[in-house]
Amino acid sequence: MSNFDKQLSFLRTLIHGRSFCDATIRFLESLLVSKDVKSFIEVRSSLTQFLRSESLSVIRSIAAKTVHEKLLVLEFFVRAFALVGDQQSCLALRYEALVMREFKSASCQWLQVSPVEWLRFVEDAVRNGFHTVAEKASENALSCLENNDDHKSGGVTVSKNLKSIISEITRLRNSAMTSVSSGSVQVQTAEYLKRKTTEQQKPDLLNKQKRCLASTSFRNGIKRQNIRKLHEHQSLVQSSDELDGRHPNLRSNDQFHCQFISANLFNV
Repeated sequence: MSNFDKQLSFLRTLIHGRSFCDATIRFLESLLVSKDVKSFIEVRSSLTQFLRSESLSVIRSIAAKTVHEKLLVLEFFVRAFALVGDQQSCLALRYEALVMREFKSASCQWLQVSPVEWLRFVEDAVRNGFHTVAEKASENALSCLENNDDHKSGGVTVSKNLKSIISEITRLRNSAMTSVSSGSVQVQTAEYLKRKTTEQQKPDLLNKQKRCLASTSFRNGIKRQNIRKLHEHQSLVQSSDELDGRHPNLRSNDQFHCQFISANLFNV
């Protein structure tokens, strides 16, 4: 077992032991220290796969735990994925944590997601190119913020700030929707062009096959005709040989003609 495998095994022990603390994060960070770029990329890839597998296993195992415990686990893996550069997993778990907090905030006011938190999440999703996630998060954020007590109360200072955030999230949502739609159109266009090209190639292939068959038939017809002429001429030559020396020049001409037909026969 290599040194890295031993370190990975120790990290697994820490995670299974529910050691979701700064010390475990620092140990994870130490594994990323590498002497060259190639080693760093390989280690980061291995850690990404490891964390994805472990996070799924751990999250399933804490289904019956309290909201506080679940949020601690989600926060740990958010930090871990951010450390190894897995933005997709990081955003996915951040979104899960925000939705969970918002859902439980009806009974625990301190869990309520602030407008700024929603805005930062949507900005990060758009910045990293996860437009579908950004669109979904924006819809959820706008729904939550419009039901916000500060928004309903109509306070002058807070209301202006909240309206500004809602306006920015709306803008980001529209931008994400445009990107998603554009991507869908591009995919559909590419599929259409691919299908059209395939459909056009089929008739061309059939026409080519037909032309090949017609050409082959024509060439075979010429060969059969030349063979028949050769046989007929050979019969004439044989009959001529049986004559008593009549027209000696005819024989040489027939031989030349026979050679000419043979040449045509095998050159077709």
